This record gives sequence, structure tokens and C-alpha cells, in this order.
Amino acid sequence: MRHGKKVNHLGRKTAHRKSMLANMACSLIEHKRINTTVAKAKALKQFVEPLVTKSKEDTTHNRRIVFSRLRQKEAVAELFRDVAAKVGDRPGGYTRIIKLGNRLGDNADMAMIELVDYNEIYNADKPKKKTTRRSRRGGSKTVATVVDTKASNEEE
Repeated sequence: MRHGKKVNHLGRKTAHRKSMLANMACSLIEHKRINTTVAKAKALKQFVEPLVTKSKEDTTHNRRIVFSRLRQKEAVAELFRDVAAKVGDRPGGYTRIIKLGNRLGDNADMAMIELVDYNEIYNADKPKKKTTRRSRRGGSKTVATVVDTKASNEEE
């Protein structure tokens, strides 16, 4: 039984798994998207999203926490400088996993994991969401007047 075991071991010992996830996170921060297997992408998402959250508040303590996980000075600098500026207003969900199909050699499920704010294709056509979710008063009246004027124009 797997009760209370949330970590996907990915067929590796602990040190190998932590090093692999740190290297993949550095590559993701550097290149903004990487191709990997679905299982590794899901494990990487759990690994990197708390680090991006930490980077939103630039303090020495947060930099040291992130550096202890990533272990690459350049990746930490880019995370706090560039990535944190882009995701500053986002409340979470910094990465996106897109399934690509199966790998030819061993038929493994492949996926692309990317930082959401760096994809220009998805973000180009969507306008910024409003922060309030309240509806405007009298919105239906304006629609009715437009419909009435159209109907009167057709009768003439």
C-alpha cells in the first residue's frame, strides 16, 4: 500500500533524484521550456513551483533557500531577476505541461513543460483578466436596446 507516499521516486535513489530535478529546474529556468517524460515533468512541476513562489519576494533568505535546492548561481540570479518580474502578479500555476505523444525508442509518454508567462502563442490573443468578478448593473438593458433598434431598422 502507498498510504502517505507522495514522492514519485522515478526509479532513482534520493541523491540522484534531487540532482536530476535540480538540473532540470535550472534548464527550465534557462530555456523557459524543456521536453521530458510525463512522470519527470510532473515531478519537476512540484519541485520548481515553490521555488518560483519564493523568488517573488527578493530577500537574502529566499535566495539562500532557492540556491540550496538549485545549486547554480546563474539559474538563481535569472529566476529572481527575470522570471520573478514576469510572474509577480500571478497567484500560482507557473508551469504548464503539454503532452507530446510517445517516444520512438521506448514508447515513453513525452511532455513539454514550460513557464506559462513566456509562451507568446497562448498569451497573445487572450486579454488580461479583470481582478473583480462582480457583474455590472444594467448590462442586460443595453443589450435589449440594441436588439430593439435592430428590429425597428428591419421593419422600415
